[in-house]
Amino acid sequence: MESVGDPREGPSTERAFEGEPVQAWTEQITVRSVVASILLGTILSTVGMNLVFMSGGVSPLNIPAAMLSLFLLKIWTHILRRFDVFHQPFTRQENTIIQTCVVACASMVSSGGFGSFMLAMSPREATETKAGPDEINVSSPNLGKLIVFYFLISFVGLFAIVPMRKAMIIRHRLTYATGTATAHLINSFHTPQGAQEAKRQVSAMFTSLAGSLCWDIFQWFYTGGRNCGLAAIPTFGLKAYQKGFYFNFSATYVGVGMICPTVVSMSMLVGTILSSAIMLPYIESKKGVWYNAFYKENSMMGIYGYKVLITIAMMLGDGLFQLLMIPFKSMSNLRKKQQQLAATTNAFRSVDAIRHPVLSFDDRRRTHIFLKDNIPFSYAIIGYTILATVSTIAIPHIYSQIKYQHIIVAYMFAPLLAFCNAYGTGITDLNLYTQYAKIVILIFGFWITAAKGGVIGGLVICAIMTIIIATAGNFMQDLKTGYLTLTSPRSLFLAQVIGTAIGCIINPIIFWVFYYCYLNDSMGSYPAPFARVYRIIALVGAGGFIKLPKHSLALSIPVFFIAIATSAIKEVAIHKKWRIQHYIPSVAAMSVAFLIHPTLSIDMCVGSLILLAWNKVDTESAELLAPVVASGLICGEGIFAIPYSLLGIYHVTPPMCIRFLASDVNSKVDAFLAKQAP
Repeated sequence: MESVGDPREGPSTERAFEGEPVQAWTEQITVRSVVASILLGTILSTVGMNLVFMSGGVSPLNIPAAMLSLFLLKIWTHILRRFDVFHQPFTRQENTIIQTCVVACASMVSSGGFGSFMLAMSPREATETKAGPDEINVSSPNLGKLIVFYFLISFVGLFAIVPMRKAMIIRHRLTYATGTATAHLINSFHTPQGAQEAKRQVSAMFTSLAGSLCWDIFQWFYTGGRNCGLAAIPTFGLKAYQKGFYFNFSATYVGVGMICPTVVSMSMLVGTILSSAIMLPYIESKKGVWYNAFYKENSMMGIYGYKVLITIAMMLGDGLFQLLMIPFKSMSNLRKKQQQLAATTNAFRSVDAIRHPVLSFDDRRRTHIFLKDNIPFSYAIIGYTILATVSTIAIPHIYSQIKYQHIIVAYMFAPLLAFCNAYGTGITDLNLYTQYAKIVILIFGFWITAAKGGVIGGLVICAIMTIIIATAGNFMQDLKTGYLTLTSPRSLFLAQVIGTAIGCIINPIIFWVFYYCYLNDSMGSYPAPFARVYRIIALVGAGGFIKLPKHSLALSIPVFFIAIATSAIKEVAIHKKWRIQHYIPSVAAMSVAFLIHPTLSIDMCVGSLILLAWNKVDTESAELLAPVVASGLICGEGIFAIPYSLLGIYHVTPPMCIRFLASDVNSKVDAFLAKQAP
């Protein structure tokens, strides 16, 4: 087998596909791919919405989308084959199209801010955090308004990204690790030599998905009351359970722990221990001294204020450091590329007159396909201008706090930030749009002011710019997948448009159902931790006043600088290749742990430990099957979220309740029941 030009891509795969013709871009998108995208987009959007309301974060959905699309289309084509119905073969290009369409839909859950800045506008988050006139700084969710708003802003960013594709994929040859991994997975499914492995992966995913779904159904029957169910087992004892330290058998977060890097899970556990086991118990001991003991647990003037401000301090410290590091990483990467080019005697000049080292057969073929279906630069400029103009005119009629000049300035700077984010994503595989979002809220909130609706104004502008910035990183990952699977950029662009349109309808509907059925209590099963964080940032930016608990700012300031120092030490350790780099926690992951329930961190660590043990016993099997098993666990629980929502809407109560009590309490309960017996 021939080696590729980039050693990170592994052995050649295109020789196996050399005899297969590449379909025209108009033939790569089919009716069945659109139908499959609608179905899978709905499932993964529900999964993502469940995750953002529980913990605030969503793992990349590229691999689950690729796996589910393969699984669904393989079943469909198998059924047609059994009944001798003619059908087109399922190609890797169609697989990539579905994956792109589904990710475009499902990624809107996070980039659209449904669990953060969109929910932060609602009365739910404004109860304890008011500034200026209530009616101008609060916006209740309205389904029709949400759908129109997302249709106005979600397509603009696509035209800002298109001109970047050649520079990122061909000129700089950025890695985009998630997109590359997804492409290799798709290629392995459709390569004849990999058919047996693909069959094993599909079987493993179906088994884990079915097991996760059945486990959730089984658990539901025992949750007929408060603190009931098998998830309420006091794994580490009753005292630890009262602090939130227990394993609640969440298949979703076990799966997330198997997919995300181990350092993320362990960092969240470290943050959980620091917050729930050390810092917060100490602050609770000051109840009545530092803050009024009568405040509710979710009050910003009580202990929750400490949690939110410390989290914001850590996020801003790490985010500021990461933003400052982007130009340094970019210059370092360019310097390495220049050194590689200088050391190369033979060169290859592409159709864009870009110099590269001699490319392999794989890269020559991929570059040819990628550059053949060109999207003219003028089309991108015209499309961006028209859509930006339409949304600039329309959005002030939806949110009166926003004026035309605010949106114009946002659209002027958004492409620059999108380029920075796309480049950073290609280097680090981290989409840092949330870091840009916080700064956008502060700037525009200060410009509008609280008296004129700066809280809502800052959050709305944040939504506009965040979708553009986030889409830059997400779509570039999909373009990298398309480059490695010989999928036309034009068909990928159209798939992104279709997926975005699906998301603009599906996601607001799912959000609306969650909001009116499950999001009434911010301390319940869906705390949506980032919503309050974004609300506070908007209040600070708009100049609003909040009566914060004593010493909360004094604690946050040193935490801010400690976060910067920790991020800097980790970066130096990585650059110097010190062994300690693997033991320095991620500040971003630690900060999340201050707001989420401790059990979520424990579930993720269990998933990471399962993966580590699996790798220890059978590395080859773990590398092949672990990602698909984890995807099945996540999707199985996500599928159950749909009937679970319907059961809640129709007030269907589980028939039984399992509850765990201390032995002395149990004796009292038995005595009480004995007295009640006839």
